[in-house]
Amino acid sequence: MKRRQFITSAGIAATGAAALATPAIAQDVRQWRLLHAYPKGYPIYGTAPVMFADFVTKASGGRLNVQVFGAGEVVPAFETMDAVRGGTAQMGFGTSYFWKGKVPALQFIPGLPFGMTVQEQNAWFSSGGLELAQKAYDQLNVKFLVAGNSGPQMGGWFNKEIGSASDLAGIKMRMPGLGGETLSVLGTTIVNLPGGELLPSMQSGAIDAVEWIGPYLDMAFGFQKVADYYYYPGWQEPSGINDLFINMNEWNALPEDLQQIIAAGAELANSYVLNELTSKNPEALRVLVEENGVQLKRFSDDTLIEIGNAAGTLLNDLASDDPLSREILDSILSFRANALGYTDISTQAVLEARALDYKYAAYTK
Repeated sequence: MKRRQFITSAGIAATGAAALATPAIAQDVRQWRLLHAYPKGYPIYGTAPVMFADFVTKASGGRLNVQVFGAGEVVPAFETMDAVRGGTAQMGFGTSYFWKGKVPALQFIPGLPFGMTVQEQNAWFSSGGLELAQKAYDQLNVKFLVAGNSGPQMGGWFNKEIGSASDLAGIKMRMPGLGGETLSVLGTTIVNLPGGELLPSMQSGAIDAVEWIGPYLDMAFGFQKVADYYYYPGWQEPSGINDLFINMNEWNALPEDLQQIIAAGAELANSYVLNELTSKNPEALRVLVEENGVQLKRFSDDTLIEIGNAAGTLLNDLASDDPLSREILDSILSFRANALGYTDISTQAVLEARALDYKYAAYTK
């Protein structure tokens, strides 16, 4: 090819490529809104959606720009799902049991009382649990992704000591999900409130006890100012997920690469929440006990056994009323039963060995 012909051909090719690529990129920019069910700027649970949005915007090269709004900025916390389904926003972030009034099976997805560890729960999701969960979210016409895990939570803040399960009767407590349903069987009055209303409700006496998440996020809300007793273990949520949900029509309209970027962002948020809480909870608990005078208490074995018996009966009764709930619960219980033996000789055995009285290289400041 002659030089002039080559230059002309190359110019035409470059012009054609630019004509195809540049307008396509410009026309393919999507502006999305993400609503989450936590106060704006709240540590971890409020920042995870922001981190997710930043990742998606950058990883997509600006083709998908995600703007984040906290609870109350567009709609109240518990109306987030309706806003996404109705098209006010394309995606939302919360916790599955917030939406149980719409689809009963959703309350089994975040984590069961006396249920699975974080590792077990993550493994269940990757072994068919994600598809089962999607069957529940399909009823709301939204795509479901896991976008955070609290790890083991605390048992709650109380204004009196809990010596037995009978001490739980008659008190008013905020505890969502199946944990709250379990306590209601034992005579506790359960009051479900969004996070931003919990501290003033404790201060006013509208509730007598509150369960939130764990030391770091509990301290951020200031529960140490209104309750003296902090109980463990968090039997109600040995692990607890955050859900990322996307209007299904919007999801299906995305090209596959943007779907994959959103999925990767959800995985990033999932790790971020767990890692941040694992890192920050120990120091927060020390501050609560040593600097704020919080009395750390363990539920007695007898109390836990009675709660566990009530939880087992409740789970079976609730699942019997709904085929999808039964399918999801049976899958979880089967996975849990298979995992228990190995968890006992791996994770549990290592924890017991670590607690033995032996000399070890001590950390000193």
